[in-house]
Amino acid sequence: MTTTAKKTAVSVSPAKRQDATTLLRADHKLVDDLFAEYEKARSANKKKQLVAQICTELSVHAQVEEEIFYPAVKLALKDKELVPEATVEHATLKDLIAQVEGIEPDGEMFDAKIKVLAEYVKHHVKEEQNEMFPKAKSTDLDMKALGDQLSERKAELMAARG
Repeated sequence: MTTTAKKTAVSVSPAKRQDATTLLRADHKLVDDLFAEYEKARSANKKKQLVAQICTELSVHAQVEEEIFYPAVKLALKDKELVPEATVEHATLKDLIAQVEGIEPDGEMFDAKIKVLAEYVKHHVKEEQNEMFPKAKSTDLDMKALGDQLSERKAELMAARG
């Protein structure tokens, strides 16, 4: 299955390669939209489906950032602040994800955890998009090549999740 995902990512990439920050921003927008949809959802079934998708998207996104984007940015910027802070924020996000992933939506405490997760993600996204991304773009990093790596790795991780 992973091989197929790789082929798809590679065959799509040359036609419309994307800048790494463009790809990451698209992930941010998708998750924001999913949180908005959760806010409107009334049925436990719909909430459960949305939370599963949110958890998958956030987990895969965090993993590709930590494996590919953050190390490249840290090196290019000789950064000792932005990337470590973002990594710590990811740890908190992963903890919140663990509290809701695979759990039945069972009322106000569950909804409260999703709300806190959404607010935390918004904070994290704002810092990345307003601070880290502009600084990363000002370096000599090849953002298209980085985008290709992110895209390929994301496809592998999504395929592995089923």
